[in-house]
Amino acid sequence: MFDELKAELDSIMARDPAARSRLEVYFLYSGFKAVRDHRRANWFFRHNMKLIARWISQRSRHKTGIEIHPGATIGRGLFIDHGMGVVIGETAEIGDNCTIYQGVTLGGTGKDQGKRHPTLGNNVLVGSGAKVLGPFRVGDNARIAAGAVVLTEVPDNATAVGVPAKVVRVNGEKIDQLPCESLDQIHYTDPVAEELSSLDKRLNELSSAFEVFENGAGI
Repeated sequence: MFDELKAELDSIMARDPAARSRLEVYFLYSGFKAVRDHRRANWFFRHNMKLIARWISQRSRHKTGIEIHPGATIGRGLFIDHGMGVVIGETAEIGDNCTIYQGVTLGGTGKDQGKRHPTLGNNVLVGSGAKVLGPFRVGDNARIAAGAVVLTEVPDNATAVGVPAKVVRVNGEKIDQLPCESLDQIHYTDPVAEELSSLDKRLNELSSAFEVFENGAGI
């Protein structure tokens, strides 16, 4: 138990440049508290003591501003930075060494039964305000940019950006660092801006071609 606790503290120390000591993380980091509370709630949930499980999770929500359903499955080394407004649904699954920023939702898309929330692989980074909605998988080492709305599966080693999110980087494109090593949420290419730029370029080409035709035809 102590080895597990130390490993979680160390994972936060490694990824948060503002963390000055394990003691500070243990007593003052809301994300760390929310994950520890969830592990207790999840134990009761799995042992069919769901009322106690929900009581623990709701109490944790009021203390931390982070709502994690006790049925969610969370791996080792989850780092919820700041955390206010984070919501993680009942059937969500989170792999090892993932990083989640404030305002993130791992939610469903309706009232479907069974698996209805996303699965995050290992070393996934989800930027602030991002929404991941539906029972699909976000692959290992994937990045989801701040403010993105992800509605479909994201492959391993990919970067998803936009509303709705599109994959803009994958194995064929350069990925400098894994999410656990680089916490940059914002310096991604905007696929919507790229598409608008492409359309603008095409419009200019057509306009130039029409002017040549107009002059040549003597209109």
